[in-house]
Amino acid sequence: MAQMPTKRYGIRSLRVSAADVARAAGVSPATVSYVMNGRAGVSEAMRERILSIAEQLGHTTRRRADQLRCRRRAVIGLVLTDIANPFYTEVAAGVIDAARANGYEVFLAHTQERPDALSDVLKAMVAREVDGVVVTVLHSDDGDVVRWLRSARIPFVQLSRRIPHLEADFVGIDDTAAAAAIMEHAADHGYRDVAVIAGPRNSSASAARADSFLQAAQRRGIRLVGARRINTYLTEDGGHRAVTHLLAKGPRPRALVCGSDAIAAGAISALRASGSRVPDDVAVTGFDGLFPRTSPLAELTTVSQPRREMAEVAVEMLIHRINGGRRAVQTSIRPHQLRIGTSCGCPPLKTNANVYLAA
Repeated sequence: MAQMPTKRYGIRSLRVSAADVARAAGVSPATVSYVMNGRAGVSEAMRERILSIAEQLGHTTRRRADQLRCRRRAVIGLVLTDIANPFYTEVAAGVIDAARANGYEVFLAHTQERPDALSDVLKAMVAREVDGVVVTVLHSDDGDVVRWLRSARIPFVQLSRRIPHLEADFVGIDDTAAAAAIMEHAADHGYRDVAVIAGPRNSSASAARADSFLQAAQRRGIRLVGARRINTYLTEDGGHRAVTHLLAKGPRPRALVCGSDAIAAGAISALRASGSRVPDDVAVTGFDGLFPRTSPLAELTTVSQPRREMAEVAVEMLIHRINGGRRAVQTSIRPHQLRIGTSCGCPPLKTNANVYLAA
């Protein structure tokens, strides 16, 4: 812990510099500068600590410190893909709860996968002086957005999705391992005619799941021809449209392995509308673990992600960066579960059983 210099009085107190305050607080001079200029980028707790130390050293007056304390509230931004998707709804609740526990409010927005929306949303957040941002929507072609964030000195954390090879903090699950596990489970039922409906390829999570579905199927001798590999939006409507198109083009598959629970819900709806029974005619699996036991889709076999835990870890990482933390880039892979329902063809006795998988 840094040693507190002796408070200086009179003319000599004018020589107390930001560097003196930084040494006493154990932070960088840049962090002290942010506080003294009332800029974003420092947590409320750290701001209060630096102002108190500055007062003790005689670097600033009590009146000036009080003005700086009242100048702004601590806020972090949260950018979601689609707040209507229950996955992102729970992530949002987790981020808000964790942020408030640490003295922050949350500026929330969603992009609905619109390419121009992310830039507009982030510019609005920066204009309102957010301290940092949790982003769930980054695509592989969003490099310009990341460079702009960094030029604005806004810390950010990637959640669920990430830009490949980007040196930035990330929280998520092992999508490759989870997708392989659920495809293996479908294969264990003996299904040979399998179709995959995944999310958009420009999402790192969806792309990893789609690739792993294919590789796991190939290992089990299951051929996924082009017509049996579909990409769609991560919504019920996306799943419904995909299955409607699939059934119009040829015979129905024996099993559908879906890249999200929202897609699976839409797929089941389309199958039932066509007169197909789940799982008697077509088995269906999801991914995300969205539906509780009270839901009509409680029987869905799926991968369950620890959404609240992921949100809390993302906020913790972000606050560390806001406070000037300089540790190496962090990647936090959280454990997932394979939740067995009846939609895959397992008997009711196993409904809602959880199979814990190591991350």
